[in-house]
Amino acid sequence: MTRSITLLGATGSIGASTLDLVRRNPDDWQVEALTANCSAKELAALAREFGAKLAVVGDESCLAELREALSGSGIEAAGGADALCEAARRPVDMTVAAIVGCAGLAPTMAAVERGGTIALANKEALVSAGSVMTLAVAKHGATLLPTDSEHNAIFQCLAGGKIEDVARITLTASGGPFRTWERSAIEAATPEQAVAHPNWSMGAKISVDSATMMNKGLEYIEAHHLFPVGLDRLKIVVHPQSVIHSMVEYRDRSTLAQLGPSDMRVPIASCLAWPARMETPLEPLDLARIGELTFQAPDEELFPATRIAREAIEAGGAAPAILNAANEIAVEAFLAGHIGFSRITAVAEETLARYDAPPPDNLENILAVDSEARKRAREALETAPLV
Repeated sequence: MTRSITLLGATGSIGASTLDLVRRNPDDWQVEALTANCSAKELAALAREFGAKLAVVGDESCLAELREALSGSGIEAAGGADALCEAARRPVDMTVAAIVGCAGLAPTMAAVERGGTIALANKEALVSAGSVMTLAVAKHGATLLPTDSEHNAIFQCLAGGKIEDVARITLTASGGPFRTWERSAIEAATPEQAVAHPNWSMGAKISVDSATMMNKGLEYIEAHHLFPVGLDRLKIVVHPQSVIHSMVEYRDRSTLAQLGPSDMRVPIASCLAWPARMETPLEPLDLARIGELTFQAPDEELFPATRIAREAIEAGGAAPAILNAANEIAVEAFLAGHIGFSRITAVAEETLARYDAPPPDNLENILAVDSEARKRAREALETAPLV
């Protein structure tokens, strides 16, 4: 049976992986809408290829270029933040929420409020708006399918189990490209080195987050909302091979682990086919060739991001949203060459210390906290040393 799908964030790495799977199964999917921030020509080419009914650019200044690129196709073109939300509200069988950063929050909430099934790849939505979003999911009868490899792994390990039987959930982390580096080398790391992830092919922002371990910190906050077992039952372990994507230990001390290639098409396929399975073009996992799987505790002296994230979720209220916003600003500054690598987490922690906001209880308040936190983070960048 053909199913309809909207892809929010079609030109990013998650979007490319999703469309690769759709391309390989053309009879299974009807594309309703595709969105991008700008990338008008690329978005138009994808909309034409997949026969989308609607293409939307979040940056309205790119709309004229999109319309020109879609001329004669019969595909509707739109632009701006409101248009992104309207695309998310269209009735479809599956919405893939893959817009990077807090820009994806409002469209994701729009899809939730429609009561649909959402494959959630935008981690900032749950990090910044965890309580608000989970309440909205319950209120509107939406279904969230976690698409991050770690959370999807947990989701798979929980299949057939009961959350009250869970003794511990362990998120695995590759440790990033600087896992074995000395402090002095880490402090001198360049953006080019930071985005060169040893296992995964990802965008620049998430690659830097992996290098600082902030990605795992944000995933810890996500897991707290997705799998409510209590913070004391959520753990992180460094697993350099990135073969085990996460584990669930039950109270009888049986531990289930999800293994697979380091390719986002595995968790995306899990969501697209749920509750069934679908083929992917990936090679079978060859454990004999891999040889060994190793584990170690996170080094929170060298990589304090997981500690900062844990303290933010323990503080509750607006703290996770502040952390997420400050981290985005600091990563942007690092990628632009304005600050050193070690300043990324320092700026995030300093912003948390300087800014205390009331707990946000709706989307408008969350976006206000996000905006103010970005302002405070920029101030921290201006007054702090570069390294």
